[in-house]
Amino acid sequence: MVQLQKVHGSQNQFFLLDQTQLKAPLTKEELVNLAQQITRRDTGLLNGADGLLVVSKSHHPQVLGKMQVINADGSFASMCGNGLRTVGRYLAQKYHKETFKVETMQSDLRVSCKPDWAQDVKAVSVEISPVSFQASDLPFTNLGATELINQKVPEFAPNLKFSAVAVPNPHLISLVPNNILQSNLLEKLGTRLNQKNPYFPDGVNVSFAQVLNAHHLFVRTFERGVGFTNACGTGMSAASLIYALTYPQEHLFGQLLTISNPGGFVQTKVHRTADSYWIELIGNATVTHYIEVTEGELHEKQPDFSNFKITSTTENEAYQKFMATHHK
Repeated sequence: MVQLQKVHGSQNQFFLLDQTQLKAPLTKEELVNLAQQITRRDTGLLNGADGLLVVSKSHHPQVLGKMQVINADGSFASMCGNGLRTVGRYLAQKYHKETFKVETMQSDLRVSCKPDWAQDVKAVSVEISPVSFQASDLPFTNLGATELINQKVPEFAPNLKFSAVAVPNPHLISLVPNNILQSNLLEKLGTRLNQKNPYFPDGVNVSFAQVLNAHHLFVRTFERGVGFTNACGTGMSAASLIYALTYPQEHLFGQLLTISNPGGFVQTKVHRTADSYWIELIGNATVTHYIEVTEGELHEKQPDFSNFKITSTTENEAYQKFMATHHK
């Protein structure tokens, strides 16, 4: 039997599959098929999810494992901060380590276990990097600039300022007032920039951030390949960086920030070294279900989810209780 987990970071939900358990690891095509089947909200397992996290062996020195992120639509994401926390917890428990690195598509990232936020609410800190503002790294075109940092882009919205940053997946960020956050502009812009468009040929994650106080943001993200999610770890990290750059007088670098989202909240710290940046993302890593299934079932074109043996945990109740008392 193979064990999968259903996990979440800030209610960003995933299934986690450790390929090292398998005698015959799934091929790329089989992984994409499994991701598309299992995450479906209507016919998937446990009401679906936002994506599939695939853990495999890394051949890099000092690295505990490799993470791949497959979105619900079958596309691959170069990084996922909320997902990395849950993979970090999984590897920490598997190998009995507190601090280590995990290989992701573009770089090996630091992971460390933090003290539990509450009973049964595990917390993990992960590194979000590399950071680039270069148009070629996002990529974006036809905006008359090679970098976009807190600038008006009338093509997107008449009065808002936008910043584009790859962390390493591409994000378009705007700091907005509450009335814009409550409007349908984010949905319209996110939908438009993730269809064929002249600006972001590969699509882009779009986030609106509202400043609640000097050290507290609310961030909502329209995620490429997913749509609206409860939270986007790299989106909250990117928004924290743009906030620190936009308000230099607040001296926000190295300060602990709270980033609320529809699924709860995380903490971030933006670090600047010479001309480079990286963001520390600290948040929950919750296991909601353990799932047992035969290896053969995972190779099926149409897995029969009635053959998946599910055991639920009490961790999600603990997370909800913690958020109800601490989430402003």
